[in-house]
Amino acid sequence: MSDSQLEQVLRQRQNSHQDIVDVDEPVIKLVIFSLGEQHFALAGESVKEVLPGTETVFFVPGMPASVEGVINVRGNIESVIQLHALMQLPNTVEKSSLHLTSILLARSKHMHSGLRVDRLLDVLDVAQNQVQPPPEALPDYLKPYVSGLLQFNGLAVAVLDVDALFNAWQTGQA
Repeated sequence: MSDSQLEQVLRQRQNSHQDIVDVDEPVIKLVIFSLGEQHFALAGESVKEVLPGTETVFFVPGMPASVEGVINVRGNIESVIQLHALMQLPNTVEKSSLHLTSILLARSKHMHSGLRVDRLLDVLDVAQNQVQPPPEALPDYLKPYVSGLLQFNGLAVAVLDVDALFNAWQTGQA
């Protein structure tokens, strides 16, 4: 599903609801980023830190293709997973351009790792009612990971479930 198709689904859903503003509406913090031409978000509570992406990544033999290597973060060793490979998306970033990317240090209930993203777009609070359920037309390769959709600056953003991402990595499904 392309960004334009996601945007169309979101507009249809938004037009079907009246604009009611509740000052007590619960908000969630989201870290919004891009992978190629697609836009995604992780819940802020699952992202411990954002690294500039300039860290030296050390290759570790025998790791799955989605693991770029490991980094040293203030004395702690963290793996770096390439989200492109994990989510079966085309990787449009050349190795020489990795310094332009970011690494999100993410944590789930049972795992933590750095996640390589192409570009960090924003970190913001969003009203929970702005996050819509994912449509049935979502591509099969994204369905296990997407927990919702929202509009951000005119872009369709898929909210990812970090537990589902890490679970797929651990079980070898990705």
